[in-house]
Amino acid sequence: MTLVVREAGTAAAGIRTLTLARPDGGVLPPYVPGSHLVVECGGARRNAYSLTGSGAASAAYRISVRCDPGGRGGSRWMHRLPVGATVRVSAPRSAFPPVATARRHLLIAGGIGVTPLLSHARAAAAWDRPFRMLYAYRPGCGAHVEELRELCGDRLGEFHGRRAFMRAVRRELGRQPLGTHLYVCGPGGLIDAVCEAARDLGWPAERVHAERFSADDLDPGRPFTARLARSGRAIPVPAGVSLLEALEKAGVAVASMCRQGVCGECRVGVRAGRPEHRDLFLTPAERAAGDAVMCCVSRSLDETLELAL
Repeated sequence: MTLVVREAGTAAAGIRTLTLARPDGGVLPPYVPGSHLVVECGGARRNAYSLTGSGAASAAYRISVRCDPGGRGGSRWMHRLPVGATVRVSAPRSAFPPVATARRHLLIAGGIGVTPLLSHARAAAAWDRPFRMLYAYRPGCGAHVEELRELCGDRLGEFHGRRAFMRAVRRELGRQPLGTHLYVCGPGGLIDAVCEAARDLGWPAERVHAERFSADDLDPGRPFTARLARSGRAIPVPAGVSLLEALEKAGVAVASMCRQGVCGECRVGVRAGRPEHRDLFLTPAERAAGDAVMCCVSRSLDETLELAL
């Protein structure tokens, strides 16, 4: 879709909120809470940004973008977009939806990770679903805090220090009724700490849901060969070069987006060989099956990995 920037504002220091609408002002498609848009950020860059609305059909989509000076330039481009500019975006995509059958929803956010959980909270409030939200942020850097206070009331807990935040997390995890689902989004260390606390308290893995915006730095890995099942071509993948980069250099087109093993866009089938999974998208069962690989970050445990390409 081509959308127009109708409004721009500041959600917090370094975080810009954009309101996007159809040029004709028509209604946009509804979406599942926790969904995101893929935005073409000038040139070949494409970034995913969480939608902060409830998901109901409306005349506008809203996203909040944290400027990342050390990134690939997409967020800086978004921060320079003037009101009235047009942008190309995907239809809304869902990788972090609320579970409809959950008895209760526990939402835990850190920093800019609040954006998909704001969507969850809006939907839960609109449908009168029981929920509780814990939000950790640096003083002066809490995005959408005033909206959350109005929306959540006493269901919102705000924290500026790690110790107090983790004490509250453990307390909430320990007193939730059976059937509660946990959703966490934020920096990798925060997600790891919350998920570890949930495991320690006996939470089943199927009731814990996390969305990561980026993966940790990875080692260069060992060189291997990618064999294409349809043509028989053998493509070398040197150490320090991703499988995706090697395929692109060889002229093989593969859909991609985040290039950090998070979004699932570059999933490719595996015919033979053992993938070395490094992504944050596949489930443990999907990894064990060994029939797919996220080629932006993952590699091969064998000298040759045959792909369904």
